[in-house]
Amino acid sequence: MTATRSMVGFGRGGGGAVFKATNPSTGQTIEPEFMSATAGDVDRAARIAAAAFVETAHRRGNERGELLRRIAANLESRGEALVQRAHLETALPQARLQGELGRTTGQLRMFAALVEDGSWVDARIDRGDPSRKPAPKPDLRSMLRPLGPVAVFGASNFPLAFSVAGGDTVSAFAAGCPVIAKAHPAHPGTSELAGLAIADAVRELGWAEGTFSLLFDAGVEVGVDLVRHPAIKAVGFTGSRRGGLALMEIASKRAEPIPVYAEMGSINPVFILPDAMRTRGAEIAAALQASVTLGVGQFCTNPGLVITESGPAVSSFVDELHERMAATPAGTMLTAGICRAYRGGVARLAGVSGVEQRLSVPADSDGTAGAALFFTNAETFLRERGLMDEVFGPSTVIVEATREKLLDLARALEGQLTVTIHAADGELASYQDLLAILETKAGRLVFNGFPTGVEVSKAMVHGGPFPATSDGRSTSVGTRAIERFTRAVCYQDFPDAALPPELQEANPLGVRRSET
Repeated sequence: MTATRSMVGFGRGGGGAVFKATNPSTGQTIEPEFMSATAGDVDRAARIAAAAFVETAHRRGNERGELLRRIAANLESRGEALVQRAHLETALPQARLQGELGRTTGQLRMFAALVEDGSWVDARIDRGDPSRKPAPKPDLRSMLRPLGPVAVFGASNFPLAFSVAGGDTVSAFAAGCPVIAKAHPAHPGTSELAGLAIADAVRELGWAEGTFSLLFDAGVEVGVDLVRHPAIKAVGFTGSRRGGLALMEIASKRAEPIPVYAEMGSINPVFILPDAMRTRGAEIAAALQASVTLGVGQFCTNPGLVITESGPAVSSFVDELHERMAATPAGTMLTAGICRAYRGGVARLAGVSGVEQRLSVPADSDGTAGAALFFTNAETFLRERGLMDEVFGPSTVIVEATREKLLDLARALEGQLTVTIHAADGELASYQDLLAILETKAGRLVFNGFPTGVEVSKAMVHGGPFPATSDGRSTSVGTRAIERFTRAVCYQDFPDAALPPELQEANPLGVRRSET
């Protein structure tokens, strides 16, 4: 059988190691074979992407919007095949994948509307004044411009919305950047179908061949070569802290360092204040169980830490949570490697002195994982820094603390994607000191809810201070994600005809501008 090869522009490449996907539910390999890209494929993809950038950077907003809408339509036309293949490669339920497909096409159309409007470029105009004394005032006009070719790494836990046609690719295209996608080795078939949808759209609309390439890899070599290539100007990554830090190090050691926008995980602390615990403890426990175990705990926003103030209602809350988590059946994880890492993480937590393991639901096969629940006090948590490490899967740690220790716990937290706080009516007024700390720790603060479920919208921030992400000023979800792949350019005393349309005096595109 001939292995499926990487897409390098409109051509094909790949002469490296041959591999297959594995069905995590059965452990069986899935046809067809895929062929890893070679160093030559990486070089050609990067070079033609650099050549395409001359064109993509100057495509108008309506043209970029047309490309994004065509990709969405192409994905929908392949929807059934995408969902079925993703189900085989990830064991995620088909209903969940159908929803993820809708999220993927929805964000494509959201960014299409953004670039068609054009105001996202943040056009600023300070008109000159040649009569100003003692020196004339120059005419200054600035806007956001695209960076260049972007390397995008597919994520394991979202084979559609955070992978080949996911948010990083979409926001890079919207900014005017070519994309080279590195398929996740766990779902190459899904990646291929999504890649074909993009490649067909690029070809159908007559865009340059280097606008998009898709590279397969059984290991990490292709990703390393991509980040090192001088034509690559930025990286989008969702995955482990170890993987993100490795890419950041490679990028920083280049002759021209480049930004790596890496989402690297989070334990998403949930703070439960006393009045909320007393009045809604059972309700919170039920919703917490659902959030912790959602998707077998394989969302980047599953809450892995609960901090609650000591009080008589805590014991019944823990009992309620224990009962609900014990009734949660084990589930199949995305890959055997993720499953092994989860079991290792649970064993590590169970071995920490001062931590009580309240629950460990037994797995019913090699690829499945059960819920785990741990309980400790503030002193132990502050002493054992390893308790802040993410355990990717359906587990959580409850920490009971005095009022005085709540602030110490908040200060000790690393950067997070989310922090949640549950409070009764009026209770937050007595915890402003806690809130002041928490808003420095996360990209999204959730009140009386749970962090699982990341709305794709203009206002969403799916990011956070290091080490949740490599750059706490960024987001990988929402229209602000486009800013990652841009830089501000100022034009001083330029002839009007030579300016980008967004900065020309007549404002032919009608974009909103800041003008003085």
